[in-house]
Amino acid sequence: MQDTQAENPDFKRLWWHSRRGMLELDVLLIPFLEEAYLGLDAEDQERYKKLLSCEDADMFEWFMQRSRPDDADLQRIVDIILARVQPD
Repeated sequence: MQDTQAENPDFKRLWWHSRRGMLELDVLLIPFLEEAYLGLDAEDQERYKKLLSCEDADMFEWFMQRSRPDDADLQRIVDIILARVQPD
């Protein structure tokens, strides 16, 4: 976490919520938060926050591309995160 980010209490809270305790999710979410989150527009930042309220098992299925969220907002942020780790 960069120094400016570490001083921001909202970012720090997001960082802790991004730690899921499931390695497969941690290796996606923590780097995404640290490297890409601040570059998102406000709507996509809100989608990321919404994603963090989801169950780990659901997120795992979405990121492993075994299923898709019913919610279009969640699908958008999942696609953004996947595109970052699986570029065309």
